[in-house]
Amino acid sequence: MCVALPGLVISTEDGQLNGRGMEGFYRGGRRLLSRCRVRVAGREPLAVQARPVAADRVRFVGTVRASPGTGPDPDLLVERVRHADGTERITLRGFSARPLRLPVEVALGTDLAELATVATGAGTPEIPADVHASGLRWSTPRGTACAVTADPPPSDALASAGLLRWEVELPPGGTWTVELRIRPHGTGPATTSGRAATNPFAPARASGDDPRVAPLWRTCLEDLRALLLRDPGHPTDLYLAGGAPWRCGPAPAEALAAARMTLPLGTGLALGTLRALARTQITGPDRRSGMIPGPRRDAGPRLPPSCTATEATLLFPVLLAEARRWGLPDRRTRELLPTAERCLRWLRGAVGDGVFLADPPPGGPVRAETQAHAHRAALLGADLLNAYGRPGGTELRQWAQTLRTAFREQFWIEDRAGGGRPAAARTPEGRLVTHLGAHTVHLLDTGLLGSGAWAPGLLDPARTEQLARLLGGPAMDSGWGLRGLETKDSAYSPFGHRGGAVRLQETAVAVAGLAAAGFEKEASSLLRGALDAAETFAHRLPEMYAGEQRTEGGAPLPHPAACRPAATAAAAGLLLLTTLAGVRPDVPAGTVTLRPVRSAPLGEIGLTGLRVAGAPFSVRVGRLGLAMVEEAAEGLQLGA
Repeated sequence: MCVALPGLVISTEDGQLNGRGMEGFYRGGRRLLSRCRVRVAGREPLAVQARPVAADRVRFVGTVRASPGTGPDPDLLVERVRHADGTERITLRGFSARPLRLPVEVALGTDLAELATVATGAGTPEIPADVHASGLRWSTPRGTACAVTADPPPSDALASAGLLRWEVELPPGGTWTVELRIRPHGTGPATTSGRAATNPFAPARASGDDPRVAPLWRTCLEDLRALLLRDPGHPTDLYLAGGAPWRCGPAPAEALAAARMTLPLGTGLALGTLRALARTQITGPDRRSGMIPGPRRDAGPRLPPSCTATEATLLFPVLLAEARRWGLPDRRTRELLPTAERCLRWLRGAVGDGVFLADPPPGGPVRAETQAHAHRAALLGADLLNAYGRPGGTELRQWAQTLRTAFREQFWIEDRAGGGRPAAARTPEGRLVTHLGAHTVHLLDTGLLGSGAWAPGLLDPARTEQLARLLGGPAMDSGWGLRGLETKDSAYSPFGHRGGAVRLQETAVAVAGLAAAGFEKEASSLLRGALDAAETFAHRLPEMYAGEQRTEGGAPLPHPAACRPAATAAAAGLLLLTTLAGVRPDVPAGTVTLRPVRSAPLGEIGLTGLRVAGAPFSVRVGRLGLAMVEEAAEGLQLGA
């Protein structure tokens, strides 16, 4: 797969597009080309290598024995370099000692089907082709059209067979290249939003003793760039799609979460994401007024689906408050402050005279992670309101204090043998849902306040320690990352996407939260497992993978429904590494505090070219866990 949204290409490892399954060139959710088969001298090349060059490019190499009776060695190499923007370059390289005369054929076809239709497995017939310019063209009665052009033009173009054909004269050691361009609507060459857009990420780099650090950082950045989308009405505002191939459009909660994890690379993505989602906020007399809309999400085998609109609405003021700490300009913060205020008013209105926030409101279960999101939004939102002299901060802090007390009393399950655990939820009838899952990591993610301090959490220190012990135990730590559900649970399945599979976002949140709370042993184990898994996936992190227990010589099993690349997974890869430095800025106060992971689980690590206050920031953590700032904006006061 190669991705640069809205462009996407999926094929098998031999590079041929056979029109089966999900194979094809896609743009904007439509399959422009489903079949692209290359034959040289009447033969399909023997595949010898398929290798991603970057997130948006992949290189396929095959060989052909074009001369019979010349022994086992191939006399022709066929290289295909495929781009997500809708181009493919096919190059023949001759190794024969004599000239070769070769017919080269490219068989093309398409159904112009929507991605959602293709994903269901519903078969759609190919559309007849017409010869058009230097290639072929397909169109439907509804006006949807696609064209493939070739440079150089083919010797023959057969519409009935969907075939382009060249007669190639290849001298000894010679090369021949043809470039195919796939275009929607028969117009100019396709361009991608992500590659054409201004890059919102600082050109930061990571290095260190562990050889996996640099390629993981680089690949995660490439994947994030490949998933960038423009707000259609405001093309300077960029945000992230959920992932490819299943969620190539907006996913508000995931976009906000990914933007938050990438704040060390600058506040540009956060600004674009916040602005784009602010335009979608519900207003008016509706009880949902103030919410950021979002779809329902499966919550696993024990609970009904949750509402991502709730999560997105609670994340909005959190991202704005933390982006301000990282250096979002004051005028940009003020511009978005009314939207954040409406989010916070919705929160207080949804809670009403009660204490807990139901999800979905009203009448849904009271989920532990939703209370964590709401508590963080209240504290960081109050901090934001107070900074700009806006009312409501005191009320939010008072409610947060009430929520902490009630949560500790009503959500903790005492267990003398095991030490207790937080409940997953309370049903509308008041019954506790007791399973232990990765949702509990959100209880550790309290958010960044001033002077580098984390906001208080819903759990007290003793219960936080118990949760750390549970997350670091073999029932939750698979050796490749954090499982979605403990193995002791009767509903556990290693492939359960909310019931046992390892999800990278939750693993990274656990690592960051455990490290911040001082539980470095558990954080380091999860970190090493995730990096080991990343290496088996060539550092392109999938959204999730199977939660089977790690064995010697084994590898994590891919999940067939996982997005790869995925916005939250790629951002989580960056969070795993930036957590080691523990950079906690407070730009309004002119300070940066460092809280590195003292055990230095990956040895020395250096992060150069981060952004704090809009200026480069570089930090190095040595093998003894001591951090040293190597570059920072003038006037920032540094602390540890």
